[in-house]
Order: sequence, then structure tokens, then C-alpha cells
Amino acid sequence: MSRITRRNFTKTTIAAAVATAASSQRVFGANERVRLGFIGLGNRGDQVLSGFLSHADCEPAAICDLSQSYRDFAANRIGTRPEQFSDYRKVLDRKDLDAVVIATPDHWHALQMIHACQAGKDVYVEKPASLYVNEGRAMVKAARENNRIVQVGIQRMSSDHCRVAAELIRNGAIGKVTVVRCFHVQNEWPKGIGNPPDEDPPEGFDWDAWVGPAKKRPYNKNRAFYRFRWFYDFSGGQITNMGVHYLAQIHRSLGVDAPLAVMAMGGKFANYDNREVPDTMEVVWHYPGDTLVTFSQFNATGASPTGRPCEIEFRGTKGTMYFSTHGFEIVPENITPNEFFTRSPTGRHLEKWRAGEGPEIAGQKVEGAVRDADHARTFLDSIKTRQLPPCDIEYGHRCTTAALIASIAHRTKSFLEWDASTERFTNNESANKWLKSQYRKPYELPE
Repeated sequence: MSRITRRNFTKTTIAAAVATAASSQRVFGANERVRLGFIGLGNRGDQVLSGFLSHADCEPAAICDLSQSYRDFAANRIGTRPEQFSDYRKVLDRKDLDAVVIATPDHWHALQMIHACQAGKDVYVEKPASLYVNEGRAMVKAARENNRIVQVGIQRMSSDHCRVAAELIRNGAIGKVTVVRCFHVQNEWPKGIGNPPDEDPPEGFDWDAWVGPAKKRPYNKNRAFYRFRWFYDFSGGQITNMGVHYLAQIHRSLGVDAPLAVMAMGGKFANYDNREVPDTMEVVWHYPGDTLVTFSQFNATGASPTGRPCEIEFRGTKGTMYFSTHGFEIVPENITPNEFFTRSPTGRHLEKWRAGEGPEIAGQKVEGAVRDADHARTFLDSIKTRQLPPCDIEYGHRCTTAALIASIAHRTKSFLEWDASTERFTNNESANKWLKSQYRKPYELPE
């Protein structure tokens, strides 16, 4: 892929100007097919492609990846001879495309999404929305200024049981929620991702193009493809990989969009591979309404962190919700005798000193699923109706930001107070420099 500069990309943008106006005013029929370009086809990109291929009104017309083998595999799955590219800007040059789906590594999301908006395309971009807070804000600005539909790939936002769970909590089903805990637990001992040496990139693999706007590092097979998530130049680790999913569910369940403060501790405690991100970490956010939210990352031990298997545990005054991608369970609070409660004369139940204040709720169990196909459907419908999707870029940016500032708290060993209106830390000026991306020349983030 040739170098990206302001001058040569502007030529592409100007060439697409007429298409921008036409695309933004296109009116779709109920069964009309939406023409899509797919950028990034490996691993997660292949999964997202599967979600879209399940819908008859999706037409994959162009595919893009640096890997020829990924392109060939995707083309065979699609079966309609989509045009193939290794340079995403050539996908954006296609005036007949309605939208693009971006499933590249995290450090590419912002630049490709903004360029797509400038080229008149709606965008589905995988989470995390960005790698830096300033990138996310620039993405929101690009979507609004170019009148684009942009959906972030947080699939829980298109799941019925996730929506119902959030509505129950917001409506007081488990009382006042003072604590929410979420988890990423798996035992990666004894080797983790391994410790391979730096080496020359494989023949035919354009490492410079893969690195793109990030800081140039020697090629290491752990820095490429799926394992890039363990290196800060390309990702933020599990707090941005899985944490963003959890935070999206937590935000809408609590009815909040940003924390007030954050702190974090952890590190490479098992120390069995060449990763940069922690294998063990504990994050604590303070949210409006006085709720503590924690993210526990235990990657060197696999024991269950809760009494019931779950991803998120909402602890309320009347009960607890154990939430996962497969459903949720509400368990009523089990009050034991203490200075606030006393047994009734019959001894069969507990009575509050003041009658009628006991935490009496019904337990319930709901099954569900989180599917890529459902989130793809949401995006296709939003393109047709021009209505913002539930996981619009602003929402995705806010959830991503909460994860990004947690990573900053860990890396700076700081307790950080957050002003969501200005998107800056108010008690640590030096930490604010971590909010802004530093692109490798000649790449530039459009402002």
C-alpha cells in the first residue's frame, strides 16, 4: 500500500465529493440490497462477514486485505466475484458502494473510518472504536459533518436479552446498584502467546503497511494478526478488547455515559511471554449515581470469580443480576440477621425494623444470545432509515473512552478524575498527553 499523505488522500476525497451527496440522499426500497465493501478479512473480519452474509439484502461488492489468502478465502465464501484490493482507499473510490465494514486492527480504525465518511460511505467499525480518545472524538465529528451512519461493533447492543437486562436494572428490578463487577478470566499459563524473536516479515507481507500510523517496530509474529492485542502500539489489551463490550452493557444498564474517576493496578505478574499489556489487572471506576464498577483481568488463573458463571455481576440492594452473552439470572438478596434486620417472632423470615422495607423481589432466569447477524441487521436497517443505530459512534466512543482512560490510569500509576464534557483529566495534567495519538509520518489524523 502506498504512503498516505494529506495531498494524495485529498485527491481521493475530492473525486468522491459528488458520490457523497448522492449516497447521503439515496432512498432504499424495503428489499433493496445494500452494497458493501469489507476492509479487514482475517479472524474477526471473517466472523463479521458471516454475520452480513446471512442477510439477503447485503451485497458484498468489494473486499480488502493485505493478505491475498484472506481475500481469496472471503471471495470464495461470498461467491459473487467481489472486486479485490490491498489498499483500502481504492475501496473508498468505488462510487457504487453504500457503506464499508472495517474489521482491521485497532490502530487503523480511526483513520479508515474518517476517510470512509469523507468519501461518502456509511461505516460499520469494529470495537474498540479507537486507540486514543482524540481519535474517537474526531470519528464522531467526521460522522456528523458528513451525515454518515456509523455503527460500532459492540454486538450486545443488538441483542434482545441484553436490552431487557438493562431495562430491568434501570427500572429498579434489583434496587439501587452500588457495585458492578465484570471479568476477563482465563488461564494462559504456562506459555501464553510465547516469546518468539523479532525477525524479517514473511515474504509478500507488507509489514510497513500493516503498521500504518502506529510507531514502527521490528516484525514479530506476536505483533501481527490476532496477537497484536497484546501490544500497546496496536491495541490496549483485554480492557479495550473485552472491556468495551462489558462497559457498553454497564453504561446503558446504569443510564450513564462516562465515569467520574478511575484507578488501576496490575502488570505482567505471570511473566511467561513477550506481551506488553498486563496479564493481571484490577480497574475501579466511580460512576455518577455513586456506583463502583470494577474490571478484573485474571489471565494466569481460571477459577470462577463469582458464585455463578457470568461476565458482569450487578449487585443491587434487593438482589443481584448475573449477566452473560447467553442470558442472565436475577437472584433475590439473602438477608441474614444483623443490626439492621431482626427475625420475626415465628423465625421464618426477616423483618426490617421499619415494616415494608425488606428487599422482596422475584428471582428470574432468561436465556439469550449475542449474534453478529443481529448487529449486521441493525446496521443495514439504519442505512435504509437514516436513523442512528443503538451503538452509534458517539455511544461507542464513550464506552471505548472509559476503557482507554483505565489503561492510562494503569500505565501512569495514577488516580485520575475525568471531565467527560471536555474529555480531559482534571487532577493530572501530565496524564492528558496520553489522550492524544502520535501518528507516524506521513500519516495524519484529519481534524
